Amino acid sequence: MQSWSITGQLYEYKYVTTPMKWEEARQYCIQHHTDLATVTNMTDMKRLREAAKNNVPNTEAWIGLHRPQPTNRKWHWSLPGLEFNETNWGFGESSTENQYCGAIRKDLKWVDHGCGAEKPFICYNVKTWFEAQRICRDKHTDLVSGLQQLRDEQLKTIIDFKPCDFVFIGLFNDDWEWADGSSFSFRQWDENSYDDKDDHNYAMLTQTGMSKTKNNGKPFFCYEHVILIKEDRTWEEALYYCRHHHHDLVTITNMDEQRWVQEKTKNASSPFVWTGLRYTCSLGFWFWVSDEVVHYKNWASPGQVNECDMSGAMQTGGEHQWFKKHDEEKFNFFC
Repeated sequence: MQSWSITGQLYEYKYVTTPMKWEEARQYCIQHHTDLATVTNMTDMKRLREAAKNNVPNTEAWIGLHRPQPTNRKWHWSLPGLEFNETNWGFGESSTENQYCGAIRKDLKWVDHGCGAEKPFICYNVKTWFEAQRICRDKHTDLVSGLQQLRDEQLKTIIDFKPCDFVFIGLFNDDWEWADGSSFSFRQWDENSYDDKDDHNYAMLTQTGMSKTKNNGKPFFCYEHVILIKEDRTWEEALYYCRHHHHDLVTITNMDEQRWVQEKTKNASSPFVWTGLRYTCSLGFWFWVSDEVVHYKNWASPGQVNECDMSGAMQTGGEHQWFKKHDEEKFNFFC
């Protein structure tokens, strides 16, 4: 059994070369690590592709995306980190069979549409939805996603100049799920995997994206991630526990790490979750106990005062912002 590690700040990928079927690979990952790999963004995709390409000629490998209930479809935003909740569908839309990609009309109402049809989109010219997504990610960030972007006046101006009734947006409907239960909406299907086939219920990583396939033997990626400890402890008790049983309290240095941690807070049993963020009263600044400098910040609205014996906790619900809490309060925590 051979494997290689790819380390990230909050999670580590393990590439296992021994071919297994998807369910066998998942059981191996659960037993030895956390689960089959969850892929949250293009950065993860590039890391995994490089690992597979550098280690074996066969670049196909299982990831944790599968289709356990082929009829349980949900709408998602293409842009990672956005949850689909509020809607702005036009009358009679969002329920048509085989219309699994979203578009927007000139009146800014949404319509569902076939993903294979060629339509304009916000970045460039006429493409299928999947081609539009790929071009936007390669040259920009993603297809326009979320209510805030879709209500922007500049967007309406752009749509008005398009010679068509509607254009594709970053909205899609599928029945694929991550094995670990996380709700990340990131998908990057290759050009051969746009349509679902009855027996193609498992996703593998290829050099061109994600591909839907049958369940046969392949190498695979496991991952290990930050661990939510569902016990209420003071900040110092949490710090001691993490350093004794794992490594340290969690450090969050960018938006991708914030999204990863906030996804896991949904399972917490306390209103806040301790992080490794600490205030030094003598020097008057915040720091991470891992010695990382605090560059990325996600504090709640101004007005929270800095006091001695305070540490940083992430809100379990809402927007998962950071709050300054006294050390003696007891919350769940992340190692």
